[in-house]
Amino acid sequence: MPTIFEQIVDGEIPARIVHETDTTLAFLDANPLARGHTLVIPKEPYEQLDDLPAEIASDVFSVVHELTPVVEEAVDADATTIGINNGEAAGQEIPHAHVHIIPRFEGDGGGPIHAISPTNPEPTEDELDAIEDAISEG
Repeated sequence: MPTIFEQIVDGEIPARIVHETDTTLAFLDANPLARGHTLVIPKEPYEQLDDLPAEIASDVFSVVHELTPVVEEAVDADATTIGINNGEAAGQEIPHAHVHIIPRFEGDGGGPIHAISPTNPEPTEDELDAIEDAISEG
């Protein structure tokens, strides 16, 4: 069964499309967290960020880079939060990679990304060394 995003790409479900390239589509979120909340997706149905070929990831982030100031200006936002829920455990509800451009406003109460976790881990120096090595060697 095609995801809602695939159906939008195919024109089966209407969307407020704000930008389109050969490989990407950007549209207003149907359940926005703020005025102007925009989603940027690859047209092909890659489930998570690490499933995207490098050139498609580059296309997606190029559009995010291009649209962020445009979205901010369109809704007179003070800033934006850029986010990806990469996997079900991270809150990804639609199994199609997508980037959120969420306009932010002074006093909106949204908080920083660090507010996602109610507790912060306190890794030891050895754990930090192991993580550093694993990522560096990745």
